[in-house]
Amino acid sequence: MGRYHNIVLVGFMGTGKTTVGKLIAERLGWRFADTDALIAARSGRSVQMIFSEDGEAIFRELESAVCVEVSNWRRTVIATGGGSWIAPANRDVLCSTGFAVCLRAPLEQIEARLLESDDVRPLLSAPDRRQRIADLMSARSAIYDTVPRAVDTGGLTPYAVCDKVIALWRAANG
Repeated sequence: MGRYHNIVLVGFMGTGKTTVGKLIAERLGWRFADTDALIAARSGRSVQMIFSEDGEAIFRELESAVCVEVSNWRRTVIATGGGSWIAPANRDVLCSTGFAVCLRAPLEQIEARLLESDDVRPLLSAPDRRQRIADLMSARSAIYDTVPRAVDTGGLTPYAVCDKVIALWRAANG
């Protein structure tokens, strides 16, 4: 199977990690794991509830535990939460077995996708949502820049992004 047993999708919320991850998993015949969904399933509460009841620090601890767990899986496409890449330990553990690809999109597209979505995003509960998105993207851009491979999802269908990620993985995995 080569060096990389998993494919790890990293990036800001709304870049398509879950949508594209499911397509990649289906195409490769692999398992799909969404770290936020696993955290919610393990805790019996939504991500929003964990944030509001316990705070972001507790959520980040749960997130780190899930990152360790999924990094031990094989043949898995892992969609990470938008903030999971901030912690160096999460980056290290996910990259130990995973081929990391950062999905990117322009601010306008991310904003439109997040407004279309029914998902509640705890970090976007500010009155000026657009400014909050821009501020978070700016704050995290240097962290996302540490991912050696990136695909700009702007203007592409999820299937096209899927094809690009698989092509990158195949090229690296020999």
